Amino acid sequence: MQPNLNRLLRALAREGLEVTYDGRLYTVRLQGDANAPPAEVLLPPDLPVEGKAFRQLAHLAALKHPRGGEVLRVRATPDFHPGDSGVAIGSVLHTRGLVVPAAVGTDINCGMRLHVADLSVEDFLSRRDAFVERMKGHYFFGTRDVAMSSHAAEALLRDGIPGWLLETMEHPLGCAVKADLGQLDRESTRIHLGGSLEGDPAWAPSGLVKPGVVRDAGLATIGGGNHFVEVQRVEAVTDRARAWEWGVREGQLAFMIHSGSRDVGKHVGMAWLDRAREAWPQGASFPESGILPLADPELVAEYLRAEATAANYAFLNRLLLAELLRHTLRELFGDVEAPLVYDVPHNITLPWEGGWLARKGACPAEAGQPVIIPGSMGAASYLMVGCGDAAALASASHGAGRARSRFSMARGGADHREAALGLTGVDCITLRQERRIEEAPAAYKPIGPVVAAQVEAGIVREVARLAPLLTFKA
Repeated sequence: MQPNLNRLLRALAREGLEVTYDGRLYTVRLQGDANAPPAEVLLPPDLPVEGKAFRQLAHLAALKHPRGGEVLRVRATPDFHPGDSGVAIGSVLHTRGLVVPAAVGTDINCGMRLHVADLSVEDFLSRRDAFVERMKGHYFFGTRDVAMSSHAAEALLRDGIPGWLLETMEHPLGCAVKADLGQLDRESTRIHLGGSLEGDPAWAPSGLVKPGVVRDAGLATIGGGNHFVEVQRVEAVTDRARAWEWGVREGQLAFMIHSGSRDVGKHVGMAWLDRAREAWPQGASFPESGILPLADPELVAEYLRAEATAANYAFLNRLLLAELLRHTLRELFGDVEAPLVYDVPHNITLPWEGGWLARKGACPAEAGQPVIIPGSMGAASYLMVGCGDAAALASASHGAGRARSRFSMARGGADHREAALGLTGVDCITLRQERRIEEAPAAYKPIGPVVAAQVEAGIVREVARLAPLLTFKA
């Protein structure tokens, strides 16, 4: 192991990086930039090191703005891998006087939502085909009826789930007519930050803010990439007291949702990547990385309101994806409660110790907080509890992390046999065959070492393990 490590460190040094490794934690920064904080990466020794992701992380730590502000710490979770926007997926950035739109990106409040249901797997599978046909209609063919009043749309964008609920209770429309709105209200306490941030409807695309009934084609949609809706079985419970408190029992059916803010997040994210470039001081050189922070307090405040607007939309998107599934279970199996366990964001900027903490593909892991870490559609997912570890910036991985790019899986000479892709026995419902290949288990790192490294480091503790039954991929 040591000779290979030495070769790796020499190779990274040739790329302009100073890297050290203590058997668990890598530290990395740009050569000759002693003033930048070293970025840290928690990575088990049996997982690959990607030089491009290390470079992206080092550049993130070296960010500066001509008008001040500073990067305090940068940390990466064990699932980290290169990001298309120049920021590695799995990056966590602590700043003071700076906010970095690219450190969140355009998929604002991409996140996870987990429900459990007291329904046996055998009963569910007995009506699997009827369930799948109904859900294909909702998720793929637009049979869902998602509508709200203009007042509800504005309240959502401004105040999040509580604002939307208040208006919807007065005038329910579409699928909300069949929803148990009292249950949704009670469950809002199980959404991170109550599903409510201080947004501004002016930052939403124009179609979402108009008189009359609003029907937005993006709501209750899964999205592409690694987003999914998965039906699972609670395979094992490790922390019985915690699981009981959260309503989780061995043998239950579960469903897990991974989606974000769709076109609203893209609209906001792209606008602020451009705005950060326009706001860069004239005559000052752009950073080599192309990542542009904001330092002006008024711009920072405006960006955070814009980001919050998209985040509020994402909270409702996941809620409605879950509600369509819950409606379908009730149609087929009667009175199924299917309560929410937790809903948690991955891509978001939040206040942290007198500054800001931006997560890009990382899960908050505050002390006592549920943490959801999905595996691939052929591997287990984990329900954990956060330990609030300050060394890890109270952050955990948001999955296993990609081992191979989508291009290399689909068109880069990958072995497309089912066994080689890890798809044997995997029940994936999609209209696009290439999606099965791009998102096949073989595209991902093994989830076991990623979870074990974080448990060993005191970042999270295991509560339950969930096995996949079937997965919807758009």
